[in-house]
Amino acid sequence: METQKSLAYLKAKKKVETLKAFYSHLAVYILVNTGIILVSANVFNSEKIDFDHWSNYVTAFFWGIGLVSHALYVFYVMNIENNIFKRWEEKKIKQFLDEDQF
Repeated sequence: METQKSLAYLKAKKKVETLKAFYSHLAVYILVNTGIILVSANVFNSEKIDFDHWSNYVTAFFWGIGLVSHALYVFYVMNIENNIFKRWEEKKIKQFLDEDQF
């Protein structure tokens, strides 16, 4: 019984750490890309401010692809994977218990 509680705690802790890592990634993405876009658009220079040029957003676009991949892993794959493995584990436990009874 105590082992199951320990395993459940470790699984929950891993989920929290994974979520925390994603939210940290999101915060860094927002801060860094805001800075890059502002500098690229000449907001801090005496030159003409230009938010229309596509090159201002290249880093945000490609990093955004990575961020979306990270979000898919955290919110979709991690939940699906846990459900698939949980069902498989329960099925195997039942199978072994049935085999032991006969």
